[in-house]
Amino acid sequence: MSQQPVLLVVAHGSRDPRHAATVHALVRRVRAVRPQLRVETGFLDFDVPSVPGVLETLAADGVRDVVALPLLLTRAFHAKTDIPAVLRQAPPGLRIRQADVLGPSPLLTAALERRLHEAGLTPADKSSTGVVLASAGSSDPEAIAVIADIAREWWRTGWCAVRPAFASASLPRTEDAVRELRELGCARVAVAPYVLAPGFLPDRIARGAAGADVLADVLGPAPEVARVLLERYEAARLPLAAALGA
Repeated sequence: MSQQPVLLVVAHGSRDPRHAATVHALVRRVRAVRPQLRVETGFLDFDVPSVPGVLETLAADGVRDVVALPLLLTRAFHAKTDIPAVLRQAPPGLRIRQADVLGPSPLLTAALERRLHEAGLTPADKSSTGVVLASAGSSDPEAIAVIADIAREWWRTGWCAVRPAFASASLPRTEDAVRELRELGCARVAVAPYVLAPGFLPDRIARGAAGADVLADVLGPAPEVARVLLERYEAARLPLAAALGA
């Protein structure tokens, strides 16, 4: 019986040390859920180990099959261009399948609600609270449309209103969405960062949330996020296993 493919979590990387610390905390949670699964982390930029470095190590260890999972919430430039380009440079002995990005997923919406509750909201507050779904932003229209769809679906679960906002590349900004929800008459306004780890853009979201009543933490190593990682891994692993007759 062949071994299951290694899970390689591909993170963007950041000059902010909180980013790598949060990524590693999330990977530790994944390992705790699936202790028999080899899980490695590689960064595209700024942090080590690099993705090419991890792939070289895996090849040297005799690994044949890898599922590369982009630690991203939307299918934008990194998922469509950067990561495939890096994976194409892998050692020739490796068979690599790129998994889907994490979002959208009901589990991520559950993680957003977890963070809002941890920040002080209760389920009873839902109908009177407007939420800003604050993402990093992208110049990719597909990614922007996905964020708008998530906001619309989340609003249907009972919030006073949900508005998307973006820290870069797109509008509105977080502070503008907070102002709009005030003008709508929501009794309170909460900002839910739809980002995985701290860094430059999440800090911009936090500054834009100054006029809100509640600012939730980033998704980070929430258990729901770990579950999404494993779902994406399994979805990518099964066709690979079938092709190999495993």
